[in-house]
Formats: sequence, C-alpha cells, structure tokens
Amino acid sequence: MHDDGPGHSIDISEEGGVRYLHFGSEWIQGAMRIRRPWSLELDYTREMLAGLLLHAAPWPKRALLIGLGAGSLAKFIWRRLPQTATTVIEIDPRMPFVARQFFRLPAEDERLAIRIGDGAALVARERRRYDLILVDGFDEHARVGELGGLPFYRACRERLSRRGVLAVNLFGDRRGFRAGVERIRSVFDGRCLALPACAGGNVIALATAGAPLAVPLAELRRRAVELKRTTGLDLAPTLRRLQAAASLPDDTLRL
Repeated sequence: MHDDGPGHSIDISEEGGVRYLHFGSEWIQGAMRIRRPWSLELDYTREMLAGLLLHAAPWPKRALLIGLGAGSLAKFIWRRLPQTATTVIEIDPRMPFVARQFFRLPAEDERLAIRIGDGAALVARERRRYDLILVDGFDEHARVGELGGLPFYRACRERLSRRGVLAVNLFGDRRGFRAGVERIRSVFDGRCLALPACAGGNVIALATAGAPLAVPLAELRRRAVELKRTTGLDLAPTLRRLQAAASLPDDTLRL
C-alpha cells in the first residue's frame, strides 16, 4: 500500500513474517508478526505497558492512547486486558482504516473508541480521568511536536486518576531523551522514571502524580510472572534492565 494523504504517505512492507508500517520514510511506525497478530512485536511497545507492574490487577479500568499507528497497543489492551476501556486519539483520519485493514485492529465497541483530532488539543479540553495514559505520537520525521511540550504534560497530569500512570515514548538522540525526561520530571514534581533505552533507541518514561508508590522488587517480579501467565506480556527483561541501571533503595521501586 502507498497512500499519499495529508502530510505524508502511508507505506506497508513485509519481511521475515513481520508486517511494518512506515510514514513515507525508513522509520518503523508499527509492526505486527503476521502469525501472532495480538502480540506486541516491538520492544518499546512492550515497555510502554510497564506501568502494569505498578498496580495490581484489575487496574487499569480506563486507558487513553495518544497515537494509534498500527494499533498494536490498542488491540493488545482490547484482547488481553478485558477490564480496560480504551480511548484512542489519532490525528490522521486514514489510520483507523489502515490499522484494521493491515494490522487486525478490532472494530470499535463499548471497550474501544477512536477519536480523530489533535492529541494535545483534545487532552487539554478533556475532563475525564484515566488510570493509564500512553503517549506514542510521531510524525514522518520522528518528531512529536506539541506532544513533547510542558503544556501537554501538564494536561496529562490533570487527566490522571488518583492511581494514574503516564507512559511516554521518547525517541531521538541522548540529548533529546534527557530534555524530554526533564520536562516530564518538572511537571510531575520529580516523580518520573526513565527506563533504560530499548534496542531500537526508544526510551519509555513513566510518571505518577497520585499517592506515592513504593513497590518491592519481589512484588514487581511476582506481578511480571502473573502478567505473562494471563496476557503473554513478558516484562521480566525490563525489570532486569531496570534493576541493573537504576538505584532501587531497599530493593523497592519508588515513584
């Protein structure tokens, strides 16, 4: 497929049993292993859900996704987290069709709603609160625009529930990572954790604003085992990398 719509083309490629989404460049904007369409193929998409280790199931009840792309996160939550109702904000009106046609995104129902519009503007006007907000919005040049600014992060903080977690995909050079993490940290009063960079160069930042979290490493491991058993999502490698890279006083993750 080659669709020259507003702003950029949408291209689909396949290699080694994996289907890829591109926005008119070599950057990979999404991927699906054709024989495992409900799994999360890219490392960073798995780490976007690291917040699932911070609270025991059946959290989260309500999730907000900024950026649909190939629909990997939206369809994983729909399929594997039946307790969660998800709202997706996508700026490109072509993307829902592409995600359904080529990447097995399910139709909208009572647990999946897709809104077309500018993520930064819609979040600023939103009044509903969410347990989990996932920000993964890039243009064809791997830029985030207003989705990386202080006003947007402030709006996200306002939209988090009492036990809410924000997860942001940061992509770029090391300086870009540091600047993005510092902006999030400033808005969330220092309560921000940057996971070690994935193999593809993505850094996932987690932030919270409700009651302080203190989760023992043993409990994080127990939740990772249970999460893999119930959903197939394996976050044990993330925990090992986090333990090696970050200071965890008293073997406890505090956020």
